[in-house]
Amino acid sequence: LACTPHQGSILLDKDGKRKHTRPTFSGQQIFALEKTFEQTKYLAGPERARLAYSLGMTESQVKVWFQNRRTKWRKKHAAEMATAKKKQDSETERLKGASENEEEDDDYNKPLDPNSDDEKITQLLKKHKSSSSSLLLHTSENES
Repeated sequence: LACTPHQGSILLDKDGKRKHTRPTFSGQQIFALEKTFEQTKYLAGPERARLAYSLGMTESQVKVWFQNRRTKWRKKHAAEMATAKKKQDSETERLKGASENEEEDDDYNKPLDPNSDDEKITQLLKKHKSSSSSLLLHTSENES
């Protein structure tokens, strides 16, 4: 079922002018074209001629098929890149949000004043107990 230029692809329109219809390629032809496209996105003249001959197509049909396939490939690649960028941007925003929350809590991130009272230390620890539940408080009494 190979498509050739004389396989009913030229019709006459209502004014008797030649009208070209869109060729339909067999599954075997499309499979071979796709396999070749996986290996190389561009075909040089001799490669195109060989492929066209082996598939019973014209060089022009192979050339146009490759042009169209490259366009489809670029669109898909661009869409994938846009999706990946959106994902990366949202992850960056999430991480940025997390770091902003840490910055809001200046009291916790500052070094402790050695003269601060125990109540202030206790409040800070309660406030951050969930994030630092394994924190152990060593007081000067334990060390003596």
